[in-house]
Amino acid sequence: MRSALRMGFAVFIMASPSAFAAGAKAPLQVVVSREQQSLVVYDGDTVVATSRVSTGKAGHATPTGIFSILEKRRRHESNIYSNAPMPFMQRLTWSGIALHGSNHVPDYPASHGCVRLPSKFAARLFKMTSHGMHVIVSDRQVAPVEVADEMLFQPRRPPPQGPALSDIPLRPAIGGLNRSAVEVAMTDKRPAPIASAEEKAPIRILITRRGTQENVRDLQTLLNTLGYDAGVPDGVNGPTTAAAIETFQGEEGRPVDGKITPELIDAVFRKAGRSAPLNGVLRVRRQFQPVFEAEIAIAEPESPLGTHLLQFQNLDARTGEGKWFGISLENRLSKATKKRLGITAEGGPDLTSTLEWTLDRITVPEDVRERISGLLSNGSSLSITDIEFGLETGKGTDFITITRETRE
Repeated sequence: MRSALRMGFAVFIMASPSAFAAGAKAPLQVVVSREQQSLVVYDGDTVVATSRVSTGKAGHATPTGIFSILEKRRRHESNIYSNAPMPFMQRLTWSGIALHGSNHVPDYPASHGCVRLPSKFAARLFKMTSHGMHVIVSDRQVAPVEVADEMLFQPRRPPPQGPALSDIPLRPAIGGLNRSAVEVAMTDKRPAPIASAEEKAPIRILITRRGTQENVRDLQTLLNTLGYDAGVPDGVNGPTTAAAIETFQGEEGRPVDGKITPELIDAVFRKAGRSAPLNGVLRVRRQFQPVFEAEIAIAEPESPLGTHLLQFQNLDARTGEGKWFGISLENRLSKATKKRLGITAEGGPDLTSTLEWTLDRITVPEDVRERISGLLSNGSSLSITDIEFGLETGKGTDFITITRETRE
């Protein structure tokens, strides 16, 4: 396989040298295999380029998962390892994982966690990529395949005539429930504005299980609405939130312990006249910034969702529709994590069927679909995972999903 990859790269250079030109508009993806010590660049499901790599050695293994290029520097020196040169550096995490060129790229793991590339290829790859481009690191070699499913989004088709109605805002990415005013749909006789570069930028969508942070944040918001001071709805169960819970418990004749339990959450929602939240959450980011989030429904929650990345591209100007290309990664969940998430069943028989099965289990409310359709553009992506995003996802990142940590 490794020799085949090297031969494929040589053929590519001879056949399509122009594909390495700077400013390529195709939304590419990079897939790194730790087992094969290889890197493959894809345009949809078409191989664009290949190279050998050297990933992290024992004790410094390169993490597997779904990443994006956060930063690019032609000249960079490691601030961890004695200012070691890292030419054509493309950062994947702010904790120190990157793609970069090197004069020492053996066909076995040898780095301290980064993905080493031959110097000439690193320079060429640097010209092909852009900020936000996805990089998938997997143990075995995986490849994107075209996926067609009714659940997947398509861009909104503009009406042939007449003005558009204003959007109704959904829950903001950071903040509480029912805190944003609802805009009234009005007729607007002004010409439709031209979309800015930011509005055309691809969005990043994450679908995952509703987690502790969402439960605590909604609880804080509803307690505040009911007149109990739970503090800023930030999803953190601090002293102010605990005091508000104890006050609520005392006034409702419940045992006073300040603990957040499913029974307490149900009681607060009933008191506020609201139905229980759905069991999934959808988040949207664009250019590394939160846009909005909303509740979704996940059927058969006792079964894992798996870990998947789908990218939208090949937008057809005539039909206004595009294609989705999906990659599935091995889903490693510890027994403790499965217990916390309520997962008792196994996934599908293989990764591809798991993706199709997972998409069929997800229901996105129509108003959320409509908003995403208005934001969707070439190169947008959808990540699906069971686990809430970890510490690598934060300010200045896309949604980063780690499927295996670096300690091995």
